[in-house]
Amino acid sequence: MSPGDEHDSFGGVGGSGQTRTRLPEGNSGDVYGGARRPVRSSRSLLTVVSVVVVLVAAIAFANRGGGKPADAAGARSGTPGRTAPTSATGVRPVTGKNGTIPTGYAHDDQGAQSAATNFAVALGSVEMFQNGPRQAIVRAIHDPAIADGLVRQLDAAYTADFLAGIGLDANGAAPSGLTFVSRTIPVGTKVKDYTDTSAIVEVWCTGLVGLAGQGSTKPVTSTWFTLTEKLKWVGGDWRLESSTQAEGPTPVNGDNRASTADEIAAAVEGYGGFTYAR
Repeated sequence: MSPGDEHDSFGGVGGSGQTRTRLPEGNSGDVYGGARRPVRSSRSLLTVVSVVVVLVAAIAFANRGGGKPADAAGARSGTPGRTAPTSATGVRPVTGKNGTIPTGYAHDDQGAQSAATNFAVALGSVEMFQNGPRQAIVRAIHDPAIADGLVRQLDAAYTADFLAGIGLDANGAAPSGLTFVSRTIPVGTKVKDYTDTSAIVEVWCTGLVGLAGQGSTKPVTSTWFTLTEKLKWVGGDWRLESSTQAEGPTPVNGDNRASTADEIAAAVEGYGGFTYAR
């Protein structure tokens, strides 16, 4: 599919066997705080990329860091269909990294939640708009059986014309004086189904996307959405097989004053993200 296939903002085509990757669509507001607030689903910041899900024998990641999982302190908290606090446990959910992507998740439902959460963050990152980093992210978190096909589809989707439409140059860089923001912030997770070889995990998220800085016509806005990720235990780690998205749950907006463009840009540049772990 092409970038023009997505609906307004995050959304577009749903259905099983599809992997979604966030592609923000610009808005037409001419002042930083005056643009309309995008909504998920048919008005969200995702474009949909279909992949054929074919599972094959997998390979272990190179560059996996050291460290051994600690012994579990008790029973798992992620019983399918039930919620549990996102708090520290006796299991070390992540033991290393493949490049910048956490890897080496525990082979249990807690590890699946950690994987799904970090995958959501990676797919919502600025790096997804840059050719080399995007390809590395896709291959690092997806089942190798579908990764190459997904890379080709995404490369065809992120055209120079599409990037120009959201205010970026052909390399995915923001204009001088502006900061491109694309960040997903998980709020919580829920295990919908779990076996030793597969898991379905819901990740409730809020997201930020837009161009920050003086003169931006595509200001940074926030959205709320839930990703349902289907994971597979492949080559000794959890990998993403497919994902779908639904709007919300969305809280009532508070009374906070909207920050200036420069304040948002400074915050994004000054505050780093996290490695999320159950």
